[in-house]
Amino acid sequence: MTEFGDPRCSIIIRCYNEEQHIGRLLTGIMQQTVGRVEIIVVDSGSTDATASIASRYPTKIVNIKPEEFSFGRSLNTGCAAASGEYLVLASAHCYPLYKDWLESLLAPFADPKVALVYGRQRGNETSSFSEHQVFAKWFPETSNLNQDHPFCNNANAAIRRELWEELPYDESLTGLEDLDWAKRAMQLGHRVAYAADADIVHVHDEKPGDIYNRYRREALALKRIFPEQGFSLWDFLRLFTGNLFSDYFHARGEGALWRNLRSILAFRLMQFWGTYRGFAQPGDITSQLRQTFYYPHGLARNKAGAAKTEGQRRVEYSCSPPEQHSDKPKEEVVGQEV
Repeated sequence: MTEFGDPRCSIIIRCYNEEQHIGRLLTGIMQQTVGRVEIIVVDSGSTDATASIASRYPTKIVNIKPEEFSFGRSLNTGCAAASGEYLVLASAHCYPLYKDWLESLLAPFADPKVALVYGRQRGNETSSFSEHQVFAKWFPETSNLNQDHPFCNNANAAIRRELWEELPYDESLTGLEDLDWAKRAMQLGHRVAYAADADIVHVHDEKPGDIYNRYRREALALKRIFPEQGFSLWDFLRLFTGNLFSDYFHARGEGALWRNLRSILAFRLMQFWGTYRGFAQPGDITSQLRQTFYYPHGLARNKAGAAKTEGQRRVEYSCSPPEQHSDKPKEEVVGQEV
């Protein structure tokens, strides 16, 4: 079970209106096999019950103003408040499947050249078919402990604190601050490792407009990180049609084509049209555009709403968050498995 005190690692959770998800993530953290854990929750102006739920667990809650938010600034704020040797970065709408998630995520740091480790991601029953395809491509089943490229994802990652102090996150980027950090670390001779057995579920409950917004702001960041890269109208047409028919092919093979026909079309269209529009966006990012990227629904209050078997590794989730946690978590969490 997770212990508290002088931490080996600090888990930094970025959140905004995550009342539906953050309790599950924190419950999963409570059951990890790694001891000496600190939990930092960085809240960027939630108007729902996110902070109330987080306060029932042994967390340190740090607040930033919504108008000051960027992904990099949120991470730097959390890292500055942390004291662990390793900084684990997790999105509030993720949750671990197994009790050795943290153990697996931190294991590659045994190599002193490793600066960053990121783990596998998968969708759940609400994820779209195309989202499952993206996860399968980006996060394969085989680990790679010495990547030759800087791809990574801060929804499920860890870095060395001493390197963050040398290389803070770029607060001006509209996304992909993780890829930018990994690129700079690799340029200094450090390694990026992928740990396939450190897997989490990443919940993306997005409408087509949200998908467009996400890929547009990431494209804006990508062209700053790699200014030599481009994305033409031909790239849009080629990649949209190629991925569209690939998804249709795989969906047909799984007997799931007709029920996913429209969602596949919508996802791939928004993914690559957003990427095209992001690369085509001229000039600097205005405060109004930044608000659209990070808070697309506005700030109004939401409506309520090792020799182990897989069974031994799997986290057990309660149907609802506990009423209160003492300084140390309970020895056993009884509830419904995911």
